[in-house]
Parts: sequence; structure tokens; C-alpha cells
Amino acid sequence: MTTITMREVTRENWQEALRLAVHPAQQRFVADYTPVAAIALAKAYIRPGGLHWIPYVFYANTTMVGFAELAYEPGSDENYWFFHFFIDSHYQGQGYGKQALQTLLQFIKEQFVECRAMHITVHPENERAIRLYTAAGFQATGEERWGESVYRLFLLTYEDF
Repeated sequence: MTTITMREVTRENWQEALRLAVHPAQQRFVADYTPVAAIALAKAYIRPGGLHWIPYVFYANTTMVGFAELAYEPGSDENYWFFHFFIDSHYQGQGYGKQALQTLLQFIKEQFVECRAMHITVHPENERAIRLYTAAGFQATGEERWGESVYRLFLLTYEDF
């Protein structure tokens, strides 16, 4: 199986990131506007909610296959979110989503060691995403944001044992 790597969106890859897209029927699950990367780049500049927003892309070898954006409150241990997580329509169904999610969570554990909990929102009709996230350990909190269910994953570290 191909290894998935993750890189920050930069001046070198942002235009390629703009071409990433989901199937039209999935668009409402990912963002209200297209291209998704353009919205993510705007959020990185504007910083809604006072959070830091960092867009990332996923690669299968040298091919860009997916996207996600991390949003977090510096100094917080639980105000960490990721948004706009998706695999491009051309690469769906190949196991990249599960690998990309694992890569993202491992990156958070290594680069944001203070993070104790990761949050996501999931459209209630996005059954595939709900299965993916719950299989990774995310649990519904019972809360809603922007009409979507909030899920949380507690991240354990060696100090927690």
C-alpha cells in the first residue's frame, strides 16, 4: 500500500491544491464553496474565531490526493479542530482517507504535544465520514456547530500512563 505523507500548503503547491475536489454530491459535506483550498487559505489569513488555521495536503508518493485544515488556539490543550478533510474524487475508494486521517493525527501528536483532544464536525448525512472517524476513536459529544455534529478524540501521551 502507498504511504501517505502530509505537507503544509505553500506558495509551491497552493495552485495544485485548488484543483482538489470531491464528487459534486459530497461538496455539502466538505465546504459551502469551491475550491475548498481557496476557502482554507482565506481562513489562514483571516483567522476566524481567533484560531490559527493551517491548510495541509496529502500525497500518495508525489501525487496530491487530499486536503485538510487544522485550526487551533495557541496555548490551549483542547481547542484543536480539523476542517475540510477530504480525498480528491479521483482517488477515493483506495484507502487514502483512513491513511490520511492516521497521518494527520500522528502529526498532531508529534508537532502539537500540548494537544489533548482533537475535534471535528461532521454533517449528519455523511455516513462514510462518521464510520471513518468513529473507527479512529472519535466519539460524538452531543454538541452541534454550524448544523453539524461535533466529534472528539482524546489524544493520550506517555505522561498519561
